[in-house]
Amino acid sequence: MRVVIAEDLFLLRDGLTRLLEANGMTVTAAVERGDELLAAVAADRPDIAVVDVRLPPSFTDEGVRAALAARQNWPGLPVLVLSQYVEQLYARELLADGSGGIGYLLKDRVMDGAQFLDAVRRVARGGTAMDPEVISRLLTHNSASGPVATLSPRERQVLALMAEGRSNAAIAQQLVITERAVAKHTASIFVRLDLLPSDDDNRRVLAVLAYLNDHNEPKNLDGLRV
Repeated sequence: MRVVIAEDLFLLRDGLTRLLEANGMTVTAAVERGDELLAAVAADRPDIAVVDVRLPPSFTDEGVRAALAARQNWPGLPVLVLSQYVEQLYARELLADGSGGIGYLLKDRVMDGAQFLDAVRRVARGGTAMDPEVISRLLTHNSASGPVATLSPRERQVLALMAEGRSNAAIAQQLVITERAVAKHTASIFVRLDLLPSDDDNRRVLAVLAYLNDHNEPKNLDGLRV
């Protein structure tokens, strides 16, 4: 697996490089600016880009802007975004194109090497890997209306764990229910969210996107300051 990293802190950038390469991945470029990320992706399209939200020179939203530009220029490019804090607008903006291959993790999660590597692999395969704290914030924000509001409390629990990228077996273990029960809940979720029969992996991604996206918010980063 080929990875491009965009992170301005040298120690973290070097640490991520060493961790990924120690686990059989190839870091084709490790850069510190958004324009350098785009150049690196253009030079050798990687299997995934790992990008810090805030990059030089202003350290506001250069990283997420570069990630969005990369997804626009190379549709389907998997992107795993790292952030110090939960930025709800950034998460929704990244998910707005309706496809998978997106992850959003708080940097604290990177300290857990196994969890970070699992997220990289899942996103590179076209799945999602959303930080539980991001999910919690978006769930609170989106709870009042829309199709997600029709889900039962248990279905919302199942969908939240799906958003973290967990398998049916992992969800069953977490909720102390059977895999068969999880399958029934996911089937009900697909129906309630009006997701037509298709590949179940694709429907899981679409369900997560429906869960995390807030279509009533303007998906535009122009003028944003954080």
